[in-house]
Parts: sequence; C-alpha cells; structure tokens
Amino acid sequence: MSHVDHADRFAEIADETVRAAFQVVPEVIAIRWTALRALIFQVAEESPQIAPLSEALRWGEPSYLTRSGSTIRLGWKPAAPDQYTLLFNCQSKLVPTFREIYADEFQFSGNRAIVFAANQPISAEPLRHCIELALRYKQLRQLPLLGA
Repeated sequence: MSHVDHADRFAEIADETVRAAFQVVPEVIAIRWTALRALIFQVAEESPQIAPLSEALRWGEPSYLTRSGSTIRLGWKPAAPDQYTLLFNCQSKLVPTFREIYADEFQFSGNRAIVFAANQPISAEPLRHCIELALRYKQLRQLPLLGA
C-alpha cells in the first residue's frame, strides 16, 4: 500500500507553481479555492463563446486566463486569514457591474474583488454568472451591464 500525501489532492493542477500556491494556504482556503477553480473550469467548458482556458501563477496567485475575457485570480492574505477573494482587473467594468447586479449576494473590495468568508456558503448561480461575464469580457465590455 502506497503512502498518500495530502499534496496529492492537487495532482490535477498541471502547473507546479499553481499547485504550490494551493499547498501553502490554510486547508480551509485550499478547499474553497479548489471549488472556485472547478467552477471556473466548468463555466469555461460549458460556454462555446469562451476561448480555451489556461492556468498560471500571476502576481503570486492562481490565475485563469482566456483570449475571450479578463483574467480571474484566486486571492488570500494572511492579514485576513478567514477571507478569500476572486480578483478581477480593477480597470475593467466587471466588479462595478457585479456590485450593481449582485449587491445582495456578495461582498466586494473596491473595483477588484468579490470577498468571501471561509466559513460561509457561496451563491453558486450568481457566482457562475460573474465568472462567465469575466471570461467573456472582451466580447461584452461595450454592452450596458455587460449584457447581463
């Protein structure tokens, strides 16, 4: 019988630097990030308007990039250990649009992030919509409320 290391749960992450980022955050954050990562890939896979997705480390954070949209990053800071974030380009209309549509669903940080509490459930459908808007941003940026 072989020894199974906890790090093996991130084996599906091909990029070593991204995998390492998941391994150094607290376990509860890694679990939440894993769920967000799965949702990002699921949204990208289900929408034919979204160009292929790639995963890389950007600004020290797991990042999801596509030619059709704007980069999405997973964030966590030791200064706020019980929170994690989904980060977006602060120069885009993404977070202001999310704030207008989903003010009652999410907490926001400036024009750059949706902020989650590690011990709270996430509203999956609204989050799925936000992710889709981000991954299609280049196609939607001229539309009022990004066509939402």
